[in-house]
Amino acid sequence: MDWRMVLRRRLAAPNSKKNEKELKDEEMDLFTKYYTEWKGGRKNANAFYKSIPRFYYRLPAEDEVLLQKLREESRAVFLQRKSRELLDNEELQNLWFLLDKHQTPPMIGEEAMINYENFLKVGEKAGPKCKQFFMAKVFAKLLHTDPYGRISIMQFFNYVMRKVWLHQTRIGLSLYDVAGQGYLRESDLENYILELIPTLPQLDGLEKSFYSFYVCTAVRKFFFFLDPLRTGKIKIQDILACSFLDDLLELRDEELSKESQETNWFSAPSALRVYGQYLNLDKDHNGMLSKEELSRYGTATMTNVFLDRVFQECLTYDGEMDYKTYLDFVLALENRKEPAALQYIFKLLDIENRGYLNVFSLNYFFRAIQELMKIHGQDPVSFQDVKDEIFDMVKPKDPLKISLQDLINSNQGDTVTTILIDLNGFWTYENREALVANDNENTADLEDT
Repeated sequence: MDWRMVLRRRLAAPNSKKNEKELKDEEMDLFTKYYTEWKGGRKNANAFYKSIPRFYYRLPAEDEVLLQKLREESRAVFLQRKSRELLDNEELQNLWFLLDKHQTPPMIGEEAMINYENFLKVGEKAGPKCKQFFMAKVFAKLLHTDPYGRISIMQFFNYVMRKVWLHQTRIGLSLYDVAGQGYLRESDLENYILELIPTLPQLDGLEKSFYSFYVCTAVRKFFFFLDPLRTGKIKIQDILACSFLDDLLELRDEELSKESQETNWFSAPSALRVYGQYLNLDKDHNGMLSKEELSRYGTATMTNVFLDRVFQECLTYDGEMDYKTYLDFVLALENRKEPAALQYIFKLLDIENRGYLNVFSLNYFFRAIQELMKIHGQDPVSFQDVKDEIFDMVKPKDPLKISLQDLINSNQGDTVTTILIDLNGFWTYENREALVANDNENTADLEDT
């Protein structure tokens, strides 16, 4: 019998002895009874749902201290177990000994080779930890043009070393993943780099008072390039996939050349250079940069129009820029060929926020270049000529609009943005042929002497 019909009959039946409250209580009891029966029947009818494994586990709330501690402890145990599964130095040495013992002649120059048969023999003797490396697909991946069907022992060993290093680094980064979700927040990465500093000999000379500025400088590069949407977190997988961690850990080399240090963003000379520039620009010594102070950046030839856009779009405090915002600015201007840097500058050039640059946008910024040329006693260049050059360089899909993707695809984004925001950059581009000719003449003169 339909429970709804029963409920209606019971409620419709005259019962003058019961007051309104009793009737409501009875109504609720009946509803609860029949609803429970209906729900139970439905549950039984769909019992197969129980076979679906649970795939979502709620993260503990901030006030659930015990659950948080349990989660942290279980993650630590898991990472320790994963760490023990990796090859240690002794096992790596044993692997090299086995590979060398089973090399397959003849040698190519000084490079030892191994064929697939001996490769499998080494895999059997190397132990269970090495099983993952002795697969047919690994051998095929390293097989190139050897006429005997062999692979280089050194290449294979380097492959193993690289894999072990990646896993070790991933475990090390995961220890700082407080949320346990596979990504690092800014504070997590700051803690990682701060604790890494004592292990990097190239940073031994840094004063401890500078550590916080160094960490900020290092972290900004990761977040500027790996977090383009500014979510405040980076996937550990993305950190491992990029070359930044390699650059950072390169500072372990005690004999790193001066040239390598100058080109490495994470080196002490580079960090001191960037921070020193910031201090030099800060004329009133208030720890922040005004638009006027920032205008002296580089060759001091950036247009006021562009600087206005920087202070309109970027995070400022009472109209002034802090060190973190300044770092984003520097990273964008020093890496103009990179998509993340072009995205930063494109947002500033897109004054109408339409997602593309049109003739109006280009004219708006180039007019400021023309005004600077007049101030410096130069004859202004026609905008029409510059506009045509820009569109010829970029070759956008839409002949009237330049999108960010058009700039990236053209490989001319750095040149286009320089032309529009910096007088010195425009002058260098405009006189590029004369500059090349002068360089050639100077080279010839040096050779003659």
